[in-house]
Amino acid sequence: MKYIQKIKIYHSDTDCYNIVWHGAYAKWLEAGRVELCEKLGIKFDELDKMKILLPVVELNIRYKSPGRLFDELEIQTSIKELKKTSITFAHEIKSMDRNMLILTANSTMVATDTNGKLIRALPDYIYKKLSC
Repeated sequence: MKYIQKIKIYHSDTDCYNIVWHGAYAKWLEAGRVELCEKLGIKFDELDKMKILLPVVELNIRYKSPGRLFDELEIQTSIKELKKTSITFAHEIKSMDRNMLILTANSTMVATDTNGKLIRALPDYIYKKLSC
């Protein structure tokens, strides 16, 4: 399954050259992960009640071309790999205006309790929904 999100780049996401500031991409990648998980039935308010967190432990971004002010972007997120202990997402961001690939990325999340202690295996609530 794939989650596709479209956004437009505004000044708040750019530097003084009207190029997307590199940190802005991280928030768009997070939105893709959260929305895909919710689409698959994982409710983050339920995770909060279960005292489960899903921190990112690895983020690899390969920048291909700069995003520019007022570009319309398409952000695609899918599950690349599901292990008993982690989830790796694949991301791709494209400029729809310029028909260019902006970046590819992989992000890996694990489950911890609210004190940051690693949960050795992803809870069934998460694993079962993502393995469909």
